[in-house]
Amino acid sequence: MKANVYLIHIAGQWLAQLTINPEVDREFWMEEGLAEAALRADRELGIKKDQRERSKAVELRLGGEKAEAGLLWNEAIPLGDAIRSVQLWEEAGAAWDESGSMGDGPLALLAACIEQARREAAGAPLGRPGKQAAGDASLLARRWARAAADAGGSSPGPARAAARAREALAAAALLAAKALQGRALLRSEAHALLDGAAADIGGALQLAQLLSWLRLTGAVAAESGRRRRRECRCMRCGSGEAHMHRTACAACGRMCAYCSACLTMGRSRECELLVLGMPAPQLPAGSTPADLSKWQLSPAQAAATESALHFIEAPQQHQREFLLWAVTGAGKTEMIFPLVESVLVRGGKALIATPRRDVVIELDPRIRRAFPKARVVTLYGGSEQRWEAGEITLATTHQLMRFYQSFDLVIIDELDAFPYHGDPMLHYAADKSCAPHGPKLLLSATPPVELQRRARRGELPHARVPVRYHRHPLPVPGLLRTPSVAKLLQAKSLPRVLLAALHHSLERGAQLFIFVQRIVQVEPMAKLLRAVLKITAIEGTSSQDPHRADKVSRFRTSEIRILVTTTILERGVTIPRSDVYILDADGRLFDEASLVQMAGRAGRSGDDPNGHVFFCGRERTRSQIAAVRHIRGMNRIAGKRGYLIHTENSRSWCWRWLKQRNTTV
Repeated sequence: MKANVYLIHIAGQWLAQLTINPEVDREFWMEEGLAEAALRADRELGIKKDQRERSKAVELRLGGEKAEAGLLWNEAIPLGDAIRSVQLWEEAGAAWDESGSMGDGPLALLAACIEQARREAAGAPLGRPGKQAAGDASLLARRWARAAADAGGSSPGPARAAARAREALAAAALLAAKALQGRALLRSEAHALLDGAAADIGGALQLAQLLSWLRLTGAVAAESGRRRRRECRCMRCGSGEAHMHRTACAACGRMCAYCSACLTMGRSRECELLVLGMPAPQLPAGSTPADLSKWQLSPAQAAATESALHFIEAPQQHQREFLLWAVTGAGKTEMIFPLVESVLVRGGKALIATPRRDVVIELDPRIRRAFPKARVVTLYGGSEQRWEAGEITLATTHQLMRFYQSFDLVIIDELDAFPYHGDPMLHYAADKSCAPHGPKLLLSATPPVELQRRARRGELPHARVPVRYHRHPLPVPGLLRTPSVAKLLQAKSLPRVLLAALHHSLERGAQLFIFVQRIVQVEPMAKLLRAVLKITAIEGTSSQDPHRADKVSRFRTSEIRILVTTTILERGVTIPRSDVYILDADGRLFDEASLVQMAGRAGRSGDDPNGHVFFCGRERTRSQIAAVRHIRGMNRIAGKRGYLIHTENSRSWCWRWLKQRNTTV
């Protein structure tokens, strides 16, 4: 994409501006009609001036101050060059005191800025532009003013038509600003969102930018303070030069940088426009006392929810993050309902984001049942609600790249899960989606070590929920010494101790999660179990299985009795009566967090709180010991706080059963 650069002389200063539609800028600065129409639309938008940033020049123009003169560079240049030219002008401190002068001073410096931007694009080092560079510029500039015919006035008919066109453009700009509020979209995405809203979408976007209703920038731009402009950063996902690739571009006619980190969300490149909508307005602090009784929370849930409510309803403060550290099956979803309600009552918008698509799909009906009167938008790859806006947005963390300071409350569920954990791009997207005043709530049963450390030091506000909603202890895993999965598949048999445990689980009516480390082992293990257990209702699934959603659905309805899977199902799937077998639990791919999460699939229902969990492997590892210590520690805290209604758990059977067989416990 290409854009124009121009200079405008107003309030005794020359200012450099960028435009994707020069005619809109000419009418806005030089003529009364468009500015008046825009001012009326500005008042209709109902946004206080102190809630958005405006340049002094725009404030003067909307106040009736008219530009004395303008200079438009007579050729559109690549978007990256145009953005950099304006930056160079501002860095040079170009303030001209020759009021109304159209001399060579400002024009020479503009030419120098454009030339310097082009040199940087070719890899030349950053320099300070000066007047001398204008002598090398082959491009000319022309005055930007009304034609002589316009000065003499127009006939009533064309004048009325022109007025109607201006009013229509102002109305379209207003509509675009409202639709794009809190969004961060590429030009093509913005056009898709506004499809049919205006005849001239580019003009509407440009006018909205002049009014500071939104901001137009490059999707990939130079990093601030860098010595070379070619050291770029993606403005959508935050990725730096390491993720930049350059290819010949038909749009701008040169080697153009694009970001490979967020390529799956659409190509973000140096000559592509990024449209940033206005931030969400700040909500009033505090609210009427929340009625937690209607949500039927347990004592542990209610205590944690009250702490979180106090945090999000407090006046804006430096610390914006709150950690809700709750065991698997604690009912985290139910705990966030009062928090979402608090935001909705105050007129705000809430976001619930999670790394995995499966969890988003499972949460959707629960959120809609809890808030039947709210507009709920669910976003994931292939979602039909892609361009809709709602009071509650439920999304995968990748979808957050399309938002900018949009939500008054951002809730990140399962923050330690792949791919969110350890991905700076997704963390950047989550931070960017949160309004400047908005708090961010972090949910996890196994928070990263750094967050745990900050919480213990008192550096991170948090609440801990050490017990499940049914108030029974967490099942403590036992250790079954078994050969590796590779050897089991090679021998085409199972050891007697494992076979006995599987038969006992089936006899008590449980469904079974069988976790393995490698995707290639899923189907062979499912085949082996069918042969050994003489059961046909056994399936395998993984992240590469196109039928995973269907198999998980059939597992939930008990059509599948045993499901062999990987860590892809360590979260977000709840089966009322289930036992868990983790094969190769001593493998390097299973750390403490993943073992705790997989063990958390058992005992989640109040009708069957004592599910069985087995770590199956050749030896006991640090990760297994840490996972058992984690689970026992939560049970101990729950007991001390009086949250447990029954102290018996699966250890009573599981551990006695293991001892009877002289197996490690």
